[in-house]
Amino acid sequence: MMRSLDIAGTGMQAQQTNVEVISNNIANMSTTGYKRRRGEFQDLMYQDLRRVGTMSSDSGTLVPSGAQMGLGVRTAGIYRINEQGTLNQTSNALDLAIQGAGYFQVTLPSGEYAYTRDGTFSLANDGTIVTADGYTLSPGITIPNNAQSITIDQTGQVQVTVSGQTTAATVGQIQLATFQNENGLEAMGQNLFTETQSSGNAITGTGQSIGFGAIEQGFVEQSNVNVVSEITDLITAQRAYEMNSKVITASDQMLQTLTSLK
Repeated sequence: MMRSLDIAGTGMQAQQTNVEVISNNIANMSTTGYKRRRGEFQDLMYQDLRRVGTMSSDSGTLVPSGAQMGLGVRTAGIYRINEQGTLNQTSNALDLAIQGAGYFQVTLPSGEYAYTRDGTFSLANDGTIVTADGYTLSPGITIPNNAQSITIDQTGQVQVTVSGQTTAATVGQIQLATFQNENGLEAMGQNLFTETQSSGNAITGTGQSIGFGAIEQGFVEQSNVNVVSEITDLITAQRAYEMNSKVITASDQMLQTLTSLK
């Protein structure tokens, strides 16, 4: 069988993966805190038809370049591009965005921690600050039921003004988490990530401290997907897919020519 059939097949599979990554980016162009993904590809192993550096004569002359035949391409990884998304003002007291590095830390029903850039929080029936799915912001912060206003500064300190008092009272401190390798975080859906051995353990701190961004109240971070760039990449991937399919068609026609010889 001609190698070109298998090689072009791996090329079609790679471009199919590329299109799937792009489609996921476009689907999440309105997802709060979403970070666009990018597919990375590697060439496969090579077959040595004539090994480079081997002797070509008894006098010791060497083959200068050799002849290596590539066997195609494979998906090496799908990376998140963790650049800052645009902050959109909502004026909602419990909408929070991180300007800079860091993730909000939430507690899952299992008791484990998850991390998110989605700062669309609200209050549970007991006054606890929770995510849209009811997961508690960690460390837990409870807002009194007679609170008239909620103020969260850029360091994450939460203060409330209650009826009958003129000075604001501090009810909690939001902590942020960073990681040595953000791309090592495992996405679990619902805008949440969990740490892995590749990401390293979470490093926690407050907003505006060294290595951490500032918390902005009344804002949410928009997706960092650039639609124009994604459409351009989609067209490029489509053309690459078509070219690989043409290689398969040409190889098939060549095989038909061979089999028709008498």
